[in-house]
Amino acid sequence: MGWWRIGTDSLAGSRFVISPLAETVAALKTLHAGAGSHPGERSWLGAHLPAYRRRMTGEPLDAALVRAAIGPTWNADFLTPPPLGEREQPFEEEVVAVRSAEPADAVPQLEVAVGGPVPGPLRTVPDLPHRMATVLEWVWQETVQPDWARRRRVLEADITARTALLGRGGWAAALDELSPGRTRWLGDGRLQVNSRDLPPRSVADGRLLFVPVTFATGWVSWEGTERFAVVYPCAGALADVSSAGAPEALATLLGRARAGVLVRLESPASTSQLVALTGQGLGSVGRHLKVLLDAGLVRRRRAGRSVLYDRTEAGTVLVRAASGDF
Repeated sequence: MGWWRIGTDSLAGSRFVISPLAETVAALKTLHAGAGSHPGERSWLGAHLPAYRRRMTGEPLDAALVRAAIGPTWNADFLTPPPLGEREQPFEEEVVAVRSAEPADAVPQLEVAVGGPVPGPLRTVPDLPHRMATVLEWVWQETVQPDWARRRRVLEADITARTALLGRGGWAAALDELSPGRTRWLGDGRLQVNSRDLPPRSVADGRLLFVPVTFATGWVSWEGTERFAVVYPCAGALADVSSAGAPEALATLLGRARAGVLVRLESPASTSQLVALTGQGLGSVGRHLKVLLDAGLVRRRRAGRSVLYDRTEAGTVLVRAASGDF
């Protein structure tokens, strides 16, 4: 397994940060795979995959570059630079790190990603990082930016929920829940970052960032010994808002919109996350939460400056009964 040794100061100074570039790279990886892991991803792919494939067919060098950069063993380093700072930066500023990567390093990095020789045509391209940045700009403009406000609310809510978990159980609890099966706290200053057989790295003096994305993918990246990032799939996967999202019996009892709110509260969520997940307006979600609170089906608690909601035992029993889980 791959693990990092985390110094006390690095862990204390680590941050959760939103990265439009990471979200765009995750979108590219999902488009490249051509398969979604949940209804929201499948709906998004249905809307954008045809245009992406047309673009790749028309630009065979871009298609070869993406195939190599998203390798079976590793991502090319110039594709996944860690965020530059502890605060969100515009995509246009972040993508500069891809475009300005050293061209001479690109082919060796692609060889690592594919685990062997790079296809011949790519060896003759003078500036592969510049070409990759152009691909990412297209993915951002065509598939991510139009829905960025909603995605950003989901990412913010994930960070709020994980910050609350950090406050309750410390870093060990927060990291164990970050990406189950891949990321966990091993003790003695060691953080498992993936399941690959890789040599350990020291983050003793570097900046450690945790970066959520709405797609079901993740990776790690670093820049020298100064910046390290763990990109992970956020807990509140972007929902397909066109789907009903609730059992028919529950929708009949509570109303479809209110039932959709209750169903999505299996884990704590903020009002903004529920707005993003359900596609309902802020006022509508607020009214549904008040009714569910008064009925004893959900509860609320404060996490910093945010308020999180989740189902009570009574609410869970109701959802399971309506779903036929008893």
